[in-house]
Amino acid sequence: MGKMVKKNMEESHTALPKKTFAPSRIETLQVKNFRVLRDVTFKNLTPLTALLGPNGSGKSTFFDVFAFLSECLSDGLRRAWDRRGRFRELRSRESEGPIVFELKYRESATKGNPLITYHLEIDERPKGPFVAQEWLQWKRGRYGRPFRFLEYSNGQGKVITGERPENDDERISYPLASSELLAVSTLGQLAENPRVVALRKFIEGWFLAYLSIADTRGIPEAGPQEKLSKTGDNLPNVIQYLSEQHPAQLDFILEKLTSRVPRLEKVTAEPLADGRLLLRIKDAPFAEPFLSRYASDGTLKMLAYLTLLYDPDPVRLLGIEEPENFLHPRLLPILVEECRNASDRSQVFISTHSPFVVNGLRPDEVWVLERLADGYTSVHRASEMKGVKEFVDKGSQLGFLWMEGHFDAGDPLSARVE
Repeated sequence: MGKMVKKNMEESHTALPKKTFAPSRIETLQVKNFRVLRDVTFKNLTPLTALLGPNGSGKSTFFDVFAFLSECLSDGLRRAWDRRGRFRELRSRESEGPIVFELKYRESATKGNPLITYHLEIDERPKGPFVAQEWLQWKRGRYGRPFRFLEYSNGQGKVITGERPENDDERISYPLASSELLAVSTLGQLAENPRVVALRKFIEGWFLAYLSIADTRGIPEAGPQEKLSKTGDNLPNVIQYLSEQHPAQLDFILEKLTSRVPRLEKVTAEPLADGRLLLRIKDAPFAEPFLSRYASDGTLKMLAYLTLLYDPDPVRLLGIEEPENFLHPRLLPILVEECRNASDRSQVFISTHSPFVVNGLRPDEVWVLERLADGYTSVHRASEMKGVKEFVDKGSQLGFLWMEGHFDAGDPLSARVE
């Protein structure tokens, strides 16, 4: 890595916004019967996690696991199910049984917080989808046995209320209005169930970014907005909000941006007389700013990413697919370092096809997905591949090892037939 890239990566550690909380973390994710993910498990997930693999290997499906679960809470199971073509398209082909998701997570990354398991099974009958099984369990104390403090099936079940549920506490029956409802969605709105409330808020705080450069060039109606949309079409509104409510944070973001984009001096959001909002960008040599529609794709993409990564109220989980698009290759390891900095506040998942992105990652942060001869996805951690960690320890760059064929999985030109 060149001296300038190293210098910029070191600078990205300075003057970071103060960490305000220890975020929830998913440590293990298991998925069964969800499209090409017929039976996969990701263990010991890191705060920053990257997915590699050929086209069609299941990377987008991995991200859709989070989108689907989040939509089940926000919009309801049936809508999330309908949007994806129902079980005909959702369930792994030629497979039977329910779709299963299981998360092992901690409510806070601080030491001593118990590991909680959330298990969800979704099945189908002629009238539509229903929740076949849903439960939450944890282990209180170092030597205690795991026990379920929420357990539901087909709309019927029980929950232990209270801040710290114990196995011998009373289980309260609380029937749901429909078998399509998730217990976490319903009971997570009741203050007497703080552990369920925490999980609901965690899932509602997931954000999957599908940024569109064309959308960021638009001229939306004026008015500050706190959160960037999935496509980035309200980027001017978020800049307006930051300038009014968090000017120091905006200065920090723009300082980061100007260190990445030569000659860029200032970004402003200016309301028009007709109620619309213009995003203007000023280059250092010139007196007048220009409209963002004339800015480079890379400038707008980097501004949108930095706005996401340094949100004053960070999302709980952030997913970004192929961040390398429209960015100069030398900026990619720096962007990875920004993602790592942000992972102190949000758990970050990215997918990539770029060796320059992978060069900024550690072997334990990289998972390789591949489709086997049976049509389903298999997952492999780079740190567990023969020789990879040893090469990196001796100074090799992970992305170039990948491109040179040192990974024993995920090469589209040499598909395995296990």
